Amino acid sequence: MNLRVKVLVVLAIVSAGMVPVRAAAPVVGTKSATAAMPQIDAPIALLIDVGSGRTLYARDIHRRFVPASITKIMTSYVAFDLLTKGKLRIDQRISMRPETFREWHNVGSTMFLPADAQPTVAELIEGIVTVSANDACVVLAEGAVGSVPAFTKLMNQAAEELGMRDSHFNTPNGWMDEGQTYVTAADLATLSSALMTRFPDLYRRFYGHAEMTWGDITQPNHNPLYGRVEGADGVKTGFTNEAGYGFVGSAERDGRRLVMVMGGYDKSSLRARQSIEFIEWGFGAWQAQPLFAKGAAVAVATVQGGASREVPLVAPRGLSITAPNGSQPNYTLSVRYKGPLKAPIAKGETVASLLVRVPGEPVNVLPLVAGESVGKGGILERLRDGTLGIVGL
Repeated sequence: MNLRVKVLVVLAIVSAGMVPVRAAAPVVGTKSATAAMPQIDAPIALLIDVGSGRTLYARDIHRRFVPASITKIMTSYVAFDLLTKGKLRIDQRISMRPETFREWHNVGSTMFLPADAQPTVAELIEGIVTVSANDACVVLAEGAVGSVPAFTKLMNQAAEELGMRDSHFNTPNGWMDEGQTYVTAADLATLSSALMTRFPDLYRRFYGHAEMTWGDITQPNHNPLYGRVEGADGVKTGFTNEAGYGFVGSAERDGRRLVMVMGGYDKSSLRARQSIEFIEWGFGAWQAQPLFAKGAAVAVATVQGGASREVPLVAPRGLSITAPNGSQPNYTLSVRYKGPLKAPIAKGETVASLLVRVPGEPVNVLPLVAGESVGKGGILERLRDGTLGIVGL
């Protein structure tokens, strides 16, 4: 049977023979619905609501720029992926190579790892995420997969899988490399959203820390949101003379998460002040209306060659629609996937999309995952699929 795109169109609530989770009444924020957009001087700026996928503000978000230490978001993403797959252990100790010590000792932001250091993977990730440790990035890369080139290969493979079409990584720490490492704001928002939603437990464990102590040295996290914005828990600052001051920030309140990207500031103080104002505007001027709770059944998809003929499609996180504060948006939902899906299918695998359409706005595309695993079927299942395919079922 030829692949075809299957679309299930629904009005307001999906009905596919499954009990939906009804959207709750919108909650009006405490700030005025007419909250003024703050002045943002960054050449590159983006603010999105992760739950709905809606872009709240965008400026030059597809322009390539040098990320500096913001690169380390991808470094942690790859580390989390390796941990999840069992290819790296959280308590695994990695020795500092003499060559690595000579090259990276006291270069930029570091953990001050000594020549004979044997930190654990957990300590290295903490150093990377909290104090932007350049030395920790290289030690982790070499210890995890043998070399920096092998690790950056994984970084670029992850970028491709995530659809980061305008990004490339040449180092695990973002150190100056004549522009070989570059990103866009749109790609960084995609990466950060995936980091939080695919690895929620690891994200909560390592991100959001205001300081880190290692080897009797305590260093602060320079995230400008910490201690100033309610719910702030990430993500990463970056600076070099080449890149200027950049920032990817995030905060979560009452289950609603915002992610922002800002690039190209000349002063760290201006970046700090405007990033706070920017994300507060996002919470104050916009409201989220829930659509489906995490794990809620949204629809079912047809499966070919599987032990089961169908698989439920569920929300991998809370899905919502975002609108200006005080408004009542009209919207339609549809579920799209290339069908029939082919077995095997792993539980939690992203296999479909929920399309949210609001008149006059771009379509928001949200992920749906398989609610259960479907193994390959035997000869009887193949005969079943062939017979049903003949009659168009």
